[in-house]
Amino acid sequence: MSLQSIKDILKSEKLAPSKKRGQNFLIHRQTAATIVALAGVTPDDTVVELGVGLGTLTGPLAEKVSQVIGLEIDSGIIDWQQTSGNLADNVTLIHQDLLKADFPDLAQQCGGRLKILANLPYSISNPLLFKLLDNREVMEWAVLMLQKEVAMRLTAVPGTKEYGIISVLMAGAATVTQLLNVGPGQFHPRPKVDSVVVKITFHPTPERAVLLPAHDPELLRKVVRSAFQQRRKTLLNSLSASPFITFAKENCRAALLAAGIDPTTRAERLTIEDFVALTGELAKVA
Repeated sequence: MSLQSIKDILKSEKLAPSKKRGQNFLIHRQTAATIVALAGVTPDDTVVELGVGLGTLTGPLAEKVSQVIGLEIDSGIIDWQQTSGNLADNVTLIHQDLLKADFPDLAQQCGGRLKILANLPYSISNPLLFKLLDNREVMEWAVLMLQKEVAMRLTAVPGTKEYGIISVLMAGAATVTQLLNVGPGQFHPRPKVDSVVVKITFHPTPERAVLLPAHDPELLRKVVRSAFQQRRKTLLNSLSASPFITFAKENCRAALLAAGIDPTTRAERLTIEDFVALTGELAKVA
């Protein structure tokens, strides 16, 4: 789908890319085909596409898989897709807010753990990533187009400025691989930032149990949020002053030492294994 054809569709249907929703439509079909190829889909797959838009990614995806379930929040786009016949017969379109989607129910419809493809609106990338984490038990993989800054945070390692909450939590649930850099000229309207396609491969529960000791995922999230809330503070001060957890300072100190962590270090120095160990020690005094 060319830039001019996209502009023509938007004009004729009185549609406009929503700044509020962060809509940037992918223009080049060849780029879309490359993304589908890098995703590693098979003819037997059912794939959920988050944000169908004008279908630039949907088309090549539908050619390579058994079924596409497409979620789209924009009612104007839904109406155009239904009347234009733009989508292939193996695409099921659902009018749905992505952040309110019932992923366990979708997994049941798909007959297994979810395989997701998306050119995500920039405005919802962070909450959507946390929603994927919340539903990791029903996730196989997700191939996502993200702004470069977010992609860098997903793959960041301890000791770097990009390393933060999402870096730690995603490392505990999945392996993240950068697949493709995509420049602003690939979209309409043209964004002000570069984009990166990543593949998030979620670990099955048995494998995750081998990789990390058993722990309370909700407490882990609170501990990680607490640690990074003021990242220049020491861990001891961040944890003991946190609004997310309520542990006395001496309990925090004892838990840090029991986990083999220097209380004066900072959050950005800890690995996912460190955070899991700390969570386990804090759970003993909860």
